[in-house]
Amino acid sequence: MGKPVLERRELGSTGLKLSCVGFGCAPLGNVFGDVSPDEALASVRRALDLGINFFDTSPYYGATLSEKVLGDCFHKLGVSRNNIVVSTKCGRYADGFDFSAERVTRSIDESLARLRLDFVDILQCHDIEFGSLDQIVNETIPALQKLKAAGKIRFIGITGLPLDIFTYVLDRVPPGSVDVILSYCHYGINDSTLMDLIPYLKSVGVGAISASPLAMGLLTDSGPPDWHPASNELMYACRVASLHCKAKGKNISKLSLQYSLRNKDISTVLVGMNSVAQSNSAVTVNAKLASSLTIAEQSCWCFREFTSGITSILKKVKTIFPWCLNVV
Repeated sequence: MGKPVLERRELGSTGLKLSCVGFGCAPLGNVFGDVSPDEALASVRRALDLGINFFDTSPYYGATLSEKVLGDCFHKLGVSRNNIVVSTKCGRYADGFDFSAERVTRSIDESLARLRLDFVDILQCHDIEFGSLDQIVNETIPALQKLKAAGKIRFIGITGLPLDIFTYVLDRVPPGSVDVILSYCHYGINDSTLMDLIPYLKSVGVGAISASPLAMGLLTDSGPPDWHPASNELMYACRVASLHCKAKGKNISKLSLQYSLRNKDISTVLVGMNSVAQSNSAVTVNAKLASSLTIAEQSCWCFREFTSGITSILKKVKTIFPWCLNVV
C-alpha cells in the first residue's frame, strides 16, 4: 500500500493550496507538555513525508519557542520554501495584547528571524476579540497591508473565538484586505456553528481554517488538560460520548477529526502535533475518509447514524463554547 495522499484545498481567493490536515505548532512551544528537539524534528519530518504542507504557529505559543523550534526544524531538514505554507500571528504575546501598528510591524521581523524565513505566507491578527475591533480595522490591518507591500507577508488573516468578530471586521475593511479567518472549537461533532458563517465568507472571497477539532482535548479518551475551562457538565457529556464510542469499537478523536475533514468548505483542519504518532494518526484518518467517500451511500449513512449517537449525547451542551479561554 502506498503512503496516504492528503487532499489539497484552495484557501479562499489566495491561490494557496493547503493540505486538508494542517500542522498546529502550539505543542512545539511546550504548551501541552515538554517536547524535546528530537521529538519536534521527527514530527515535522514525518508530517512533511505524509504530505502536510501547512504549518501554523504564533509568537504567543511558548513565549516564541514554537516559532524558534519550527524554524530550526525547517533548517535542519533543508525544507524547500516552495513546498511549505507557513502562517504565524501577531498582536498576542506572552506579556499581553498589542495590536498597534508599531508592534505588529516589529513583530513580523522578530518572527521571520525565529522562523529563519524571508517571508511568511499568512500573518494573522491573533485573538482579536481581546483588543479593539475598531483598532484592528483602522490601524492593524492597514499596517499589515504595508507589510504585504514590502514582501514580508503574502496574505492577511484574523483569528478568534466569537464568530461575529469576523463579520464585524470584514464588513468594515476594504474588499480584499483580509484573506482568511481562523476559527476554533466551532466545527466539530459538538459544535458546527462555523457553517453558519461559510456562505458569507464565500461571498467575500475569504478562506476558512478550522482549529481545535478535538475541542482542546475534550473529544479525546484521555480527556482535557487540568487547565481546561469547560464546565463540569460539558466535561461529563464528552466523557460519556467517549465511552459510547469505545463501546462501539471506535475512537472519539478519530471520529471527530473525520467529521471535520468531511467538509470541503473548510480549507484545512489544524491539528496540534508533537509526535510522529500524532502525524501518522491525523493522516491515516484522512486516508480512511478518502477511501470511504468512494463506497456506497449507505456507508455514509452509517457514519451519520453513528455520529448522531454522539451528537445526541452532547446535544444539551452543544453550543456552550463561549467559556473557552484562547489557547489557539
